[in-house]
Amino acid sequence: METGNHSTVTDFILAGLTDQPKLKFLLFFLFLCIYVTTVVGNLGMITLIGFSSHLHTPMYYLLSCLSFIDLCHSTVITPKMLVNFMSKKNIISYNECMTQLYFFIIFIVSECHLLTVMAYDRYVAICSPLLYNVIMSYQVCSWLLGGVSMIGLLAATAQTGCILRSFFCKDNIINHYFCDLNPLLELSCYSTYACEVVILLFGVINIIFPILTILSSYFFIIASILRIQSTEGRFKAFSTCSSHIIVVSIFYGSAAFMYLQPSSVSSMDQGKVSSVFYTILVPMLNPLIYSLRNKDVKVALIKILERKKFW
Repeated sequence: METGNHSTVTDFILAGLTDQPKLKFLLFFLFLCIYVTTVVGNLGMITLIGFSSHLHTPMYYLLSCLSFIDLCHSTVITPKMLVNFMSKKNIISYNECMTQLYFFIIFIVSECHLLTVMAYDRYVAICSPLLYNVIMSYQVCSWLLGGVSMIGLLAATAQTGCILRSFFCKDNIINHYFCDLNPLLELSCYSTYACEVVILLFGVINIIFPILTILSSYFFIIASILRIQSTEGRFKAFSTCSSHIIVVSIFYGSAAFMYLQPSSVSSMDQGKVSSVFYTILVPMLNPLIYSLRNKDVKVALIKILERKKFW
């Protein structure tokens, strides 16, 4: 019994994505390939930006931070998920569950606000190009990233604190493949109204507010692009934003579906499918999208590969 946390549950069982043994085996190899690609892609992006001097700009500094966050938040979820695919009973201890939840919230919330900072970076680059180096100096970038980290820590502490105050006394089967907020609330023996209000409030702060900020940034960006006379200039300006738009659409679309509905309305089975996008697929897709759609990254990669030929 966890007297400090007022809970009689010491272990949880993760229901996972499926209970069919054959499907589990296939999903294990699928998600193993995705995780390996995620690790290689994000570490590769961080290394490439670090070793390519012409990528030492605020835009790529933020991109390397995004890769780091993607790597971390995928690592919080996927390894345990892979182990569970090969286990008969997917057991996770209470302390492990709360730790996973805490770090997951830190990284997922940080990504929400980092994508907002990246939209602001593109706004400054296109709408105020002459002042870009002043407005987006490394000192300003550091402050922005510090703010992103603080919001992540605050959200994780507040929301995990709500779960720690919950009373789990009966069912210990979490209808999910990792310890997330809504499936844990479903197991609470007491009223979860206060927790749901806190989670919904942070959902608005961490999803709605960043989305509105990003949309505002792109409203001004599109207005500036339309004022560019040459077709080539318009295409070049839009191409610098297209990768970010794709990433934002996938990430916020799936996250909003999961967290902006009361737990009584949303279907947890649908939520699990939605969660796969922002916890597993997005961290893999981000480096691929930015590398395949970014000319500077392609050039840097070619230079590094050519350098290796002469070693």
